[in-house]
Amino acid sequence: MVNGWLLPPETLARVGRAQGPAVLLLASASPARRRLLEQAAIPHRVQVSGVDEEAISHPDPAQLVQLLARAKAGAVLQSGLDREVSAVLGCDSVLAFDGEVFGKPADPQEAISRWRRMRGAWGELHTGHALLDPAGAERVAAVTTRVLFADLSDAEIEAYVATGEPLQCAGGFALEGRGGCLVERLDGCFSNVIGLSLPLLRQWLSAA
Repeated sequence: MVNGWLLPPETLARVGRAQGPAVLLLASASPARRRLLEQAAIPHRVQVSGVDEEAISHPDPAQLVQLLARAKAGAVLQSGLDREVSAVLGCDSVLAFDGEVFGKPADPQEAISRWRRMRGAWGELHTGHALLDPAGAERVAAVTTRVLFADLSDAEIEAYVATGEPLQCAGGFALEGRGGCLVERLDGCFSNVIGLSLPLLRQWLSAA
């Protein structure tokens, strides 16, 4: 159970085919996104898209993550799906801070520099979602959550970056990991900051 809900069997049945249970294909290598789907009891498999994210750009971070999510889901859909797969979900996240877009830090020095700027301030975590099915239907949206970062000392920042966790995450922090104690407040969807908005996905699957 995540965020107080679990997808009911009738919802899963509606997005599946008659010959078997619905399986969502996650077009992402993120273990955090996979854990969210597991905790919400959504049957799924993973197929990484291989999309060159650096080739996709947009000045608006909310639009950027939608383009990236759509590209990932589209690439996996075009590769061909097994019969039990009912839809492909692509996701991508970035942190917008002070007019800049932060993906994963390139190295520890960049992570430290970013955290020194972010401490004690608000940022916006944008996650793009794209749900595509073989029949051609698609839903694409971005969800934004505001994040207030703790006012950390230089020593605390350096200790956190030394764990290696910030280098694996958009924005340089993992809410579900050690970074959880470095966030003072959230305004918006909790699971969105981890990697995908479960409330949005529930709405999409219920409407399918």
